Amino acid sequence: MQLLFAYLLDLLVGDPRQLPHPVIFIGRLISALEKRLRKPHHSPQIQLVYGTVVVVLVLAATAGAVLFMVWAASLIHPVAGVAVSVVLLSTTLAVRSLSEAAQDVIKPLASGDLPGARYAVSMIVGRDTALMDEPEVARATVETVAENTVDGVTAPLFYALVGGLPLAMAYKAVNTMDSMLGYKNDRYLYFGRAAAKLDDVANWLPARINVVAMLVASRLLSLNTGNAWQAVKTDGQKHPSPNSGLAEALTAGALDITLGGENSYGGHISRRPQLWAAGQKAGLGDIKSAARLMQVTSLVFIVVGLLIRSALNAII
Repeated sequence: MQLLFAYLLDLLVGDPRQLPHPVIFIGRLISALEKRLRKPHHSPQIQLVYGTVVVVLVLAATAGAVLFMVWAASLIHPVAGVAVSVVLLSTTLAVRSLSEAAQDVIKPLASGDLPGARYAVSMIVGRDTALMDEPEVARATVETVAENTVDGVTAPLFYALVGGLPLAMAYKAVNTMDSMLGYKNDRYLYFGRAAAKLDDVANWLPARINVVAMLVASRLLSLNTGNAWQAVKTDGQKHPSPNSGLAEALTAGALDITLGGENSYGGHISRRPQLWAAGQKAGLGDIKSAARLMQVTSLVFIVVGLLIRSALNAII
């Protein structure tokens, strides 16, 4: 029941930006530990060890902190403990924030304001956006929504269903560590390897369950479910990520558009395999469709997940 309330709270309120977000504190802890432990002169082996230490400490601190907060609130009143749990759970979800991010791009594109759309998409992607045309703006937005359907929606829902608030927040810590440390560059190749590998492991099962939920959602939305499944089979593993590529390929097939291709990062071109190469270029309507697909996927996931958990509780 707490998860259902948290899901509804996320839909209704989203990220209350006027309040401190737990991810901010997790990020500060990661930065503090990195500053303390990562030294350029360390050997690769030492960097691997210290990077693993960071992962262990951040996970322990995150789980311990949320358990303490709920316990302390429960001392005041049991209802306060439940309320804190619901609010904290809602911060692990990003259904509304993803929807709003997509809408922030849709509005200027719909009015012909390409510079405004480029600025809006620059807030949610790391690639260069200054020279993007409308199809590229749309593609970047669709890719972001599709990728984060796992990271920001179904994976935290999965871990909340399995292990409640502590596990859901621990997953969020893993995801944050990967986003801060999981780069294959000179700085983080060894120090961030444990974070990157753990993120891959943590997302492996949710990403594959997410495929089922997205296929059901695409059917409910009358999208091209056949193409979606075909794209998963043929292109799902072409993406650099073994997990988010499944959601991106499925979205490309469902919308009959091509994702992937060339991106520019700091003026350097990065070429990725195309997903559903037979599709059309992305456009304004595809952003709306991708956001709806994400929203319905989240609804399918939580409804079926709660039903399964209720059935298991009744049996056990």
